[in-house]
Parts: sequence; C-alpha cells; structure tokens
Amino acid sequence: MPKRTRMTIWRTPATLAVAILTAVFLAPATARAAPRESRPVYSYAHAIRESVWVDTGLDEDGDGRNDRVAADIVRPAEPARQGRKVPVIMDASPYYSCCGRGNESQLKTYDTHGHVVQMPLFYDNYFVPRGYAFVGVDLTGTNRSDGCVDVGGRSDIRSAKAVIDWLNGRARAYSSRAGGTPVKAGWTNGRTGMIGKSWDGTIANGVAATGVKGLKTIVPISAISSWYDYYFAQGAPLYDGGPDELAGYVQSDGAQAHCAAVQRRLAEGSPRSGDWTRLWTERDYVKDAAKVRASVFLVHGMQDLNVRTKHFGQWWDALARQGVERKIWLSQTGHVDPFDYRRGAWVDTLHRWFDHELLGYDNGIDREPMADIERHPDRWVTSAAWPPRGTRATVLRPAAGGQAGVGTLGLRRAAGTETFTDDPGLSETDWAAHLTASTPEKAGFLTAPLSRDLRLAGSAEVTVTATPTTASAHLSAVLVDVGPASIRDYADSAEGITTLTDRTCWGESTAGDSACFKETRAKTAAVDYTVVSRGWADLGHYASATKGVPLTPGRAYTMTLRLAATDHVVPAGHRLALIVAGTDKDLIDPPATRPTLTVDLSRTAAKVPLVGGAAAFAQATDAHATDGRAGIPAPTVLDGVRAPSAGRHIPAS
Repeated sequence: MPKRTRMTIWRTPATLAVAILTAVFLAPATARAAPRESRPVYSYAHAIRESVWVDTGLDEDGDGRNDRVAADIVRPAEPARQGRKVPVIMDASPYYSCCGRGNESQLKTYDTHGHVVQMPLFYDNYFVPRGYAFVGVDLTGTNRSDGCVDVGGRSDIRSAKAVIDWLNGRARAYSSRAGGTPVKAGWTNGRTGMIGKSWDGTIANGVAATGVKGLKTIVPISAISSWYDYYFAQGAPLYDGGPDELAGYVQSDGAQAHCAAVQRRLAEGSPRSGDWTRLWTERDYVKDAAKVRASVFLVHGMQDLNVRTKHFGQWWDALARQGVERKIWLSQTGHVDPFDYRRGAWVDTLHRWFDHELLGYDNGIDREPMADIERHPDRWVTSAAWPPRGTRATVLRPAAGGQAGVGTLGLRRAAGTETFTDDPGLSETDWAAHLTASTPEKAGFLTAPLSRDLRLAGSAEVTVTATPTTASAHLSAVLVDVGPASIRDYADSAEGITTLTDRTCWGESTAGDSACFKETRAKTAAVDYTVVSRGWADLGHYASATKGVPLTPGRAYTMTLRLAATDHVVPAGHRLALIVAGTDKDLIDPPATRPTLTVDLSRTAAKVPLVGGAAAFAQATDAHATDGRAGIPAPTVLDGVRAPSAGRHIPAS
C-alpha cells in the first residue's frame, strides 16, 4: 500500500492561541476552503528568466577549480513581489544541446544576454503560470556546464543534487560560468520535484537515492535504476559499445577536450565480459532505496526495449520494501513519453500530483488507485495496489512432448529433456511465430487454451538447468501470450505512436517558446502472439554476477534468469507459453561459440506473478491446485477487482 502523506502544522503556544480565537470568531460563511488546484493566475510572458552556475564541489575535468553546473530558471515574477516563495519542478538532462527533448527534439535556446528563451517540453509553459518555478539543469560536461559526463556516476548525480542543495540554501551559485556575483535562491521554499524521461528520469532516481533534503517527489519516465542492467543482462552484453561512447555522444566541445581521463575510466570499468565492477556499484541506485525520502510517480512502457522494464520492476520492489509513497503508469508503448500517448489525462494527473506533493493540496490523488495500466491501445484500467493484492509467485513447470512434439507448461514437475542449438540469426519474434511446432533453435512449452482470463503482474524469473556443448553459452527466457490481439506497434520506429500535424496547446506561449505540440495517435498492429516478458543471461555467470567463468562442455549448470516486469492479461481462449533459447537477435550479443544446450526439465521452472496464484492458473487450465491454505481455492483477481472469498489476502510488494 502507498505510504500516505500527512500534513502537520507546528505551532508555538502564542500562534496556537491566535488560531483558537480565529476558529471561534470566524463565521462559517467567511471561512475559505483549502485550495485543491493551482490555477494559471501568473504571467508567463513576464516571468523571470535567469541562469546560475552552481558549485558541485568536484573537479572532474582537472582544471584546478570546482566544476559549475548551469541551471536555467523560469519563474513567475508576481510571487516574489508579494513576498511569497514558490516550489520548483526540475529536469536535469544531458540532452539540452546535443539531442533535444520530447517527440519534437526541442533544444534550449538563448537570447543575446544568455537568458533561456525556449525551454523544451511543456513544463514551464504550463506550471509557471500556476505558481511553480521550472529549472532546467545541464548535467556536468554538457551544454553550458563545466566538468565531464560520467554516465550516471558521481558527477552526474552530484550536478543535479547540488542544484537542490542550492535551492535549499546549502550550496553556492554564481551569475556566470567564470565566477560573477554569488546568487541566492531566496524566491523558493526549496520544495523540489524532479521529472524526466530516459537519462533525465535516471538522474531523478539517482538523486532520490542520495536522500537529499528538499527533494519531495520524482517522476521518472522510462528511467534506468541500475546502469549495469542497461548494458548487460546477468553477464550477457545488451549493446555494442559502452558508457564511454555514450558520454562522448552528449558531451560539450569543452568536455571533449578535457575529459579523456574520465572516458578511459568509463571504458576500463565496463568490460564487455559482463563482469560486475566498482563502476556498476556506483551506478546502482536500487541498493540505496532505503535512503529515498521523496515520493515516486513511476511511468514506463511495458514494451520498452531501450530501458527495459526490469529497471522499473526492481526499483518499484525496492521502494515498496521501504514503504515509499508511490504511483505507477504502465503503457503498451516502447520508449515513449506519456505526453505522446495519453496527453490530456497525463497533464491533468501530473498537475494534481505536483499540487499534492509540492503545494500540499489535499486533492485526493493519494487516495486514488495506485496503478493505471493500458490493457489495449487507448484502453486503460486501474488497480488499487500494484501488484494487485492476491498476486502470488506461482511455479510453472515445463514438460516434454505434447501436440506435434511441442512441450507443455503446467503445475506438475516432469522428467525428460529438451535440446536446442543457439542460432544468433533468430529473435524472440521468430521463436514465438513457431511456438506450435518443434524447431531446433528453441525449446517451447505451452498451456492448453485457457478457460478464463489469467493476469500476470510483476516480475518473473526462470530457473534453467542446461548442459552446453561448448565453453560459452547465452540463454534467453521469454513469456508469450499465444493468440490474436491488436496491440500498439512497439516494433515500429516510433514505438507505438503516429505523430500528426495538428497541434494542441498546454499552457501559455511566447514568441520564442510555444506551448503547442503535435498531436499523436496510437499506431496499432494485429498480431497472433504477444511477447509479455523476457530475460537474458550468460551461463558463465551462473555462480556469480561479479565474474564469469568458462563452461565445461558436458557439465550441467543451473542459473536463474530475472525477467522484465509486466502487467498483462492472457485472455480466455489464448495460451501462455515459455520459450527457452540462446541468443535473442538484436537484443543480446551472441557468445563466442555456438552451443547446443540440453535442458533438464525436472530442474527447470518459471516463477510467474499470477493474480490469484496457483489456484487461478488451475482454474484457467482446468488443472488441480490450491493456494496452500487448507485446500482453499484462491480467488481470481483481475484489474484490482477481487472475487468474494472468505480467505484473507496478504498484500503483495
């Protein structure tokens, strides 16, 4: 369950007496109700636009002076004149000059005095008139900031944290990059919310994991929670190149000239062996979830194959264990911002979230369902908690044989083996397209057609015992919904959306910064199967994430693959399938050899988060199972609605 925010007003005895007298003599007709929504009462055209350079306390570029990070600010002028302080919405990004933000790749632009004219995205246009300041931070080594890009490490996180410290009076800032006049943030109350997609949202995660005071909420969109898991999956390489190349892609010309040592450190600390190093420990925010003070509104596409859903799954679970107040949106898209697939609802929800978390308005958003899930294109459902109550990790076991030689998937342990040969030219979609036939490059296992809907919600894992014929081997495990459906076309280059020519406006515009953005619609595809979740691993890392070892051909190894988090309903009439195979083309790199692997089915199983647990699976497949409580069948739970039951349900984390 989410941790509720309680607003407490501390009073001295004198102010308490005044409050009591006021309550006694104030007639009900004149009492004013507490505000529930911030309104656009301030001028965006006349907003104050300024830039400061905040001292990070680091000297990553080795020039003998502390690096300073640039923060461009747009804030309403009226509150300062009225002696009132405002909260801050902040997006710290490496992309403000190299690559752009949003669906239209907007960059920061400046006037001849160096003041920001265009701030990408709608945040400033919409929220500044409503009494917020917006701060766009250039990460160190990018755009107008000093220092070096270190891809999620100390410098990245410190550059954004330093700005929050400055907003709360704990750090120094200056009016120019070279020095200039010291500047204080006397206009803000220090209450800050961070937001951003991809790398930007990753920085929000990392800063929250420092426990910095003043950061009240974060809204990470398609964000990384551990940088190792961006480049590797349990030892299996996911991308060509490494963080050194990514740093070179975004860094400024000045950083290019002075940051060779940092580039070497990034390269040396991220070997393509997939071994865990100190560099990855520094960039793992999940381990520091206990330090998080901020609430978290997490957003992710369930078919994001750039920042895969393992990132949100492990972060969400870690935050849940710490009782962090949290909310989640899960779409059918790939790596797409919710502004571009559910615009009106997104702006309204984000507005209410910031009003609640930064202004303290009791607008009820903390009492609404925790999760919004896109079940079909543009069709959303909610869950009171996520994963829903009644979700249980259910062990499903593969068995050999079955129709046309294809294996089966059920609750009972089975003996036997299945053999496949790694084919790096084939992918999960090739395997799924041939699930009903036995093919040499995969081992596939299917349930019977379901008699009722079956919902998966959360993170799964698959334990595989396999004997390789060579000294190296990679594994893939994939869960598939086998049956026809219309889905967002996440495999398209736009990852589930089509950009239109018409524009809608969200906030106020100026001549240099329009609040109007191109509309989008869902791009759909008719499919015969849907990949629900996937995971990969290097079998040589079976014993340790720290260091892989050569395999002994002919020896059996057991390894558990951690699959990406999801929320998916396999409808009645469809089948749930498990695929075990080798290289997943275009998603992991192949091993040095091309092994044949023999899978011991008696020591292989999938642990799947099913709403209703084993009993729900048994009911959907006409099998026999109980939930372990004196033989009481577990109820089926779909989209947060639980069937009546006398049983007690334990909330899932």
